[in-house]
Amino acid sequence: MLSKKPKIVAIVGPTSSGKTALSLALAQHYTGEIISADSRQVYRDMNIGTGKILPQQMDSIPHYMIDIADPAEQYSVAQYTLEARQHIIDILARNNVPFVVGGTGMYISALLEGITFPEIPPNPKLRAELEQKSTIELFTLLQAKDPRRAETIDPENPRRLIRALEIVDAIGVVPDVQSESPYDILWIGLDLPKEELQAKIRYRIQKMIDDGLIQEVEGLLAHGITHERLQELGLEYRHVSWYLQGKYKDIDEMTDDLATKTNQYAKRQMTWFKRNKNIQWFNSNLDKEDITVLIKKFLS
Repeated sequence: MLSKKPKIVAIVGPTSSGKTALSLALAQHYTGEIISADSRQVYRDMNIGTGKILPQQMDSIPHYMIDIADPAEQYSVAQYTLEARQHIIDILARNNVPFVVGGTGMYISALLEGITFPEIPPNPKLRAELEQKSTIELFTLLQAKDPRRAETIDPENPRRLIRALEIVDAIGVVPDVQSESPYDILWIGLDLPKEELQAKIRYRIQKMIDDGLIQEVEGLLAHGITHERLQELGLEYRHVSWYLQGKYKDIDEMTDDLATKTNQYAKRQMTWFKRNKNIQWFNSNLDKEDITVLIKKFLS
């Protein structure tokens, strides 16, 4: 029986796997509009470190959920889901195809899979206690209490670790609370062989530094973003923050460490996505024709 649900194409995968280039080509071909599913591209003034597509690179394809929040403020998955769903409604009303593109598994699951994440109020007493612990201690504690969440969390992000432990304390191990998705989704996953992905990650990091990543972070600091907040804004901003505070002997040491941690992050992204058995995986360099045929069949 044919689905009556609106059709959406989701393009997911780890960092540096080719999602942006492929989504632009497909959206151009199939009259699509792109909804970013990246938890950091929502923030303004964070362009280089997030690999954010610039207006002149969009080929006149509308992009949404980019540059909508102040980096000094927390932007939640609930806010993302509410705003992104409205964009989906608007795109469908124009008879265009929504392409949801990104690597933030939690955002994608909440938006498309109907997975609900618990709304647990802050626990000031527990937070004060946890804030006295190192990130290593927090991560070890989370591994013991909720090993499944520990597989996908950033082990050096104290805010996320504390929040995860706060949720575990309130309700125990977080279950997957999932309702039926309101969409008919074609899931396309992009991945590359390990060595090739690592080479692309290394190239991406070096290009970011050459393009002014350090100066971008200095600009954020000048506008009142604290080093503590930079620790929460992802690997690139955390490592440059450490570099500016003298925790690395030189840029090369920082680059090496950032590349190692980004490779680990890519593995965590894949751990999240591999749980979704509906994703069909492709090599973005070799399988473009197969992907195009698949989308054509899906949309027809």
